[in-house]
Amino acid sequence: MPRKKASKQTETTIHGYPPYKEKKGEEYMNEKQRAHFKALLLAWKQELMEEVDRTVTHMKDEAANFPDPADRATQEEEFSLELRARDRERKLIKKIDSTIETIDADDYGFCEQCGVEIGIRRLEARPTATLCVDCKTLDEIREKQITGG
Repeated sequence: MPRKKASKQTETTIHGYPPYKEKKGEEYMNEKQRAHFKALLLAWKQELMEEVDRTVTHMKDEAANFPDPADRATQEEEFSLELRARDRERKLIKKIDSTIETIDADDYGFCEQCGVEIGIRRLEARPTATLCVDCKTLDEIREKQITGG
């Protein structure tokens, strides 16, 4: 009995884009890489904007004046949680816009503190990263010392 071929595993995508594959000897943050990250950031921003629209629609559709105080409190708490999430996303959209400006200025992909390459893999994981792993680690250690956390 002939064996069926295993189906090809689908490649993981980030906001609809496959991870950037560096070519040997390729210059860091060349035009192709910047274009990749800009497209990825724009897609991410679009997803966030659509989520905001869905929340507004949901809140309009679900808004009701419940006679029962417990039901009303539950709905208000649900809306409060949604609004907090949207506020975090609003801040993220600002950070995405700032990152796109950095790409347009050809400063993207380099650590704001020490100037070294942040790295393609780190940027794939966190496209809005502004610090290399070492500077981010030191930043977190300082924060823990200040806040005692």
